[in-house]
Amino acid sequence: MNEIAHISKRAAEFCETTGVPGFVAGVYRAGEQAVTAHGTANLTTAAPMLPGTGFLFGSITKIMTTTLVMRQVERGALDLDARVVDHLPEFRLAVPGAAEKIRVRHLLTHTSGIDADLFFPDDAGRDALRRYVERLGHECGVLFEPGERVSYSNGGMIVAGRLLEVVTGLSYHDLLERDLFATTGMARACTSAEQAILHPTAIGHFPGPAGARPTGMFTLPPTWAPAGGTPIGTVEDLLAFGRVHLGAGLAPSGARVLSETSVALMRTVNHDMGTPNTSPVGLGWLVQNLGGTTVLTMSGASPGGVAVLAVLPERDLVLAAYGNDPQALALHDEVLHWLAGEVPAPVYTPRETDLDQYAGVYRSNQLRVEVRVVDGELEELVTYEPADESQERIFTGFVGGEFSVPPMRYVPVGRNLFAPAGVPLDGLPPHYLVSYHGGGAYRSSGGRVTRRASV
Repeated sequence: MNEIAHISKRAAEFCETTGVPGFVAGVYRAGEQAVTAHGTANLTTAAPMLPGTGFLFGSITKIMTTTLVMRQVERGALDLDARVVDHLPEFRLAVPGAAEKIRVRHLLTHTSGIDADLFFPDDAGRDALRRYVERLGHECGVLFEPGERVSYSNGGMIVAGRLLEVVTGLSYHDLLERDLFATTGMARACTSAEQAILHPTAIGHFPGPAGARPTGMFTLPPTWAPAGGTPIGTVEDLLAFGRVHLGAGLAPSGARVLSETSVALMRTVNHDMGTPNTSPVGLGWLVQNLGGTTVLTMSGASPGGVAVLAVLPERDLVLAAYGNDPQALALHDEVLHWLAGEVPAPVYTPRETDLDQYAGVYRSNQLRVEVRVVDGELEELVTYEPADESQERIFTGFVGGEFSVPPMRYVPVGRNLFAPAGVPLDGLPPHYLVSYHGGGAYRSSGGRVTRRASV
């Protein structure tokens, strides 16, 4: 298979250049499937990265959570346009009346406005999601009105996971294993480190001046399971799941996982912010157009690692990959653009604009962004403000150490759109861009919104 030969060569070159310890990737195309692996899965044990090495799915789990919700919609147990509180009466937010406005659809399209992106309660056991929802009502508010904007929402997906527990009577992990892993043929997929350790499994690493450093944290707490905290599996498991969404909702075995209607609904754009730094969203999927090719995608970050699942329906192709160092995200992007074909490089041109309208302090859950005008450019200082010791411990474990970002300068390159100052603008990846919305009331970076708190 030409695709896997190309990826194998690039993975070896990329790991050699960047110091990423290991990489594994697989491609399904038009009835053929192949997997390649390179490097080391765990620098502590020197275990090699193998085609069958397992890894954390991270936020790819969000597509699985959405698939589970759609199965319940097909059964009539849920309605996408119903209020969440109609199925989950205990759901509340710290802003009175806010939870009552949120529909099931908003949870799956990252448009709920729930301000909980960095909310990491450290709970475990079968009641972990119930306790997460209870704490939302006391500790987390809203960023915007439901359906108004897109802001990548871990909190929304976790509420969707709890919703599934209530309507099915099963724990989220049990439902995932029964209705997806078993039905789809994801033979090695599991939901705990205790299960994963029985097979070859990779751990994450963080780059540093002395080389890659193994993570001190394997999974996130079980409260994050529906958003991507715990599920683990192999490239072949992800390819099997991706093939459900490539075709008509059928697993490779022929078992029906979703209806054709549900598959089509998940692919359909529900909301588009209209800026290149935030992908249009379907139900669960980020829906991109790369050079005229539709790409359904989701990346999955884990402590020191990053996975990707992409479905290209027009090319009858599925890509799944994992690198055990966050730098591997750049290789994922490169491979995805190569598979999509001729993708024109974006071109951005500096322009004049009134910078004062964007200055101020912007906030979201435990995050503060101070924006100032300095020497004719915007300067941003991002600060993490932990809610408590437990959440700080989990967040710093996830990012590999103390969160410290130096001030960044930005220049205007479009209407309400900014790029980092002093870097080549041709071909700049969209996740480096920052956009402002609502007359400067909102700032969006990495698909996540912060709201202006003061001028």
